[in-house]
Amino acid sequence: MTEQRNKRQFKPGKGASIHWCPGCNLPLISIECALCNSTGQRIELGPPGDVRFGSPYERSILHDILTTSYGIDPLGERIILLNKIGGEDKTDQVIVDALVFGILRFDLKTLDWQFDLSMDGAALMAQYTRHRTVELSDVPGHLSGKTVSSDMIQWCSDDVRQGDDIIVRKGNMTGVGFALLDAKAMGQTATPAVRVRKIGKSQARLRDVVPTMDKVVRANAPAIKHLGKNAMNTIKGMANQQEYRGRPVYVSFSGGKDSLVVLDLTKSALKHSPKAYFINTGLEFPETVEYARQFCHDNDIDLDELDAGDVFWQHLPDFGPPAKDYRWCCKVCKLAPAGEIPEKGNYLTIDGKRKYESFSRARIPATEENPLVPGQVNVYPIRDWRAMDVWLYIHWRGLEYNPLYDMGFERVGCWLCPAALGAEFRRMLELHPDLYQRWDTYLRDWAQRLGLPGGYIDHGFWRWREHPPKMRLLARQLGIDIVPKDAGSEVFRIRVVSGISPCKAGGYSIEGTARGVRPADVVDIMRMLGEVRYSEELGVLVVLTGGGSVKLYTDGTFQVTAGDRGTTEELFEAAARQLTRAVKCTGCRICEKACPKHAIGFEDGRIRVSEQCDGCGVCDEVCVAVRYVGRVLEG
Repeated sequence: MTEQRNKRQFKPGKGASIHWCPGCNLPLISIECALCNSTGQRIELGPPGDVRFGSPYERSILHDILTTSYGIDPLGERIILLNKIGGEDKTDQVIVDALVFGILRFDLKTLDWQFDLSMDGAALMAQYTRHRTVELSDVPGHLSGKTVSSDMIQWCSDDVRQGDDIIVRKGNMTGVGFALLDAKAMGQTATPAVRVRKIGKSQARLRDVVPTMDKVVRANAPAIKHLGKNAMNTIKGMANQQEYRGRPVYVSFSGGKDSLVVLDLTKSALKHSPKAYFINTGLEFPETVEYARQFCHDNDIDLDELDAGDVFWQHLPDFGPPAKDYRWCCKVCKLAPAGEIPEKGNYLTIDGKRKYESFSRARIPATEENPLVPGQVNVYPIRDWRAMDVWLYIHWRGLEYNPLYDMGFERVGCWLCPAALGAEFRRMLELHPDLYQRWDTYLRDWAQRLGLPGGYIDHGFWRWREHPPKMRLLARQLGIDIVPKDAGSEVFRIRVVSGISPCKAGGYSIEGTARGVRPADVVDIMRMLGEVRYSEELGVLVVLTGGGSVKLYTDGTFQVTAGDRGTTEELFEAAARQLTRAVKCTGCRICEKACPKHAIGFEDGRIRVSEQCDGCGVCDEVCVAVRYVGRVLEG
């Protein structure tokens, strides 16, 4: 029965959960505790459910907020779990003693840390403090979500200030609320004073048992062993398949926790030290470079360091800062060096990618062929593991890990990566002010050239080309203009970053820049490719075709995405033709005469395309301007 229970693992996304042993007071990655054989209490997690242990730095942040706001931190040395959930930036559920204590988040408005108590968290804190607390008189009816006037305030602590999150008490009920007045104004007049978020009866309390990490590991040991055994079987199974037998085996070692685990698993599975390769993008944290080299040296692992040098800084003037939806940097800093592995294909790569890392990775298969390196097969033996599984394995095996994790970094990729969190980028200012200053200075100069305010950089808007709704809302709240001036006055040219590559969301992409062309001026002609959507407010033109999409931004960023490599290349070429036609049009009107659908006309010297266009391409064949395509394409 125990073995079957230990094998049951949850899936990423909706319905994710962990268990908590009530007697030993510790988290479990299986249902049953290996120390006392008790069945754990189920705790629901917000998706994707990639729960992890709180780092020393994150614990210090929480400690400082609790002591500053409430005068006490009752958590002490207890095991704290953090579960990443959706938010503007770094946002985690805080779980302690089987309770969702609250949410720790980095606020992009204030550029500082905030902690929001849950109802259970407020009930727990109320046992230790009277700070930031308001007690209500006998207010009738349901209170959650309602606003209470000041004449209903029975007592208020002197430290309450307008805008504070507060503990709200009424009889035997406790909850959380928001102060609309300072303490001195509470109870004076019938003015709205407190907005109650949630209140109710809670049995929340801290438990008497405070376990160590060693005890947590021992309680989960059978489940950890089971996970490790399955992962090693995956590695051995691939290495011993007739199709792959005899091929060199590499481990992709980034210096991060996941690649550390697969390196150790591969070494155990193959009974010898595998080769490892570390892609030094030139943007790695100094701690990561030192750690990767030292770990492999200390453990007799042959490490190939593939160095991209300063290639990022060479390309930066042409392409501008990378973005979450415009990752040109990955191609020049990662894909190009990866091709320098001596075997040139025909090898197995053991990789630490996991489904729980992001929703886009939730679909990764157990194995796949690298579409850019013929003969290379990638194996993902821990794709179903959570971050907590990874950390338990690291502690169980006593593996030395990258020190950046203890310094507050959830991930240890490139230090200026747009996919990194604003909270982590701010941490760079403390740890590596020289690196921070170099990038900050570039970003501010870049923003100034595009007519963007300094707040665009301060609050992290540079990390997107097409801003998601949450960031557009933040921009409105802060009064920051996020649409750059256009690049239409530049000499027309189209530059490709570095060919084609798989994109994070699936399919393939080509990134580059299209200088000297305004999105507003090509809305009509781009209808020859598909459905066109243009937003002046967002500064983006999007073309949706049956097999992909084209995006052109006001700042000149140009991106083509499709489901397969061939379609992406064809769509890029078609988009380049239409952009060239729009800019280089001589007004000869040959295309108008050649169009079998009579869908082309001219107005104010510009091509106009009606909905009658079916994209047949006849106009391309007769266009004089299309001959310029080869001249304006670079890279």
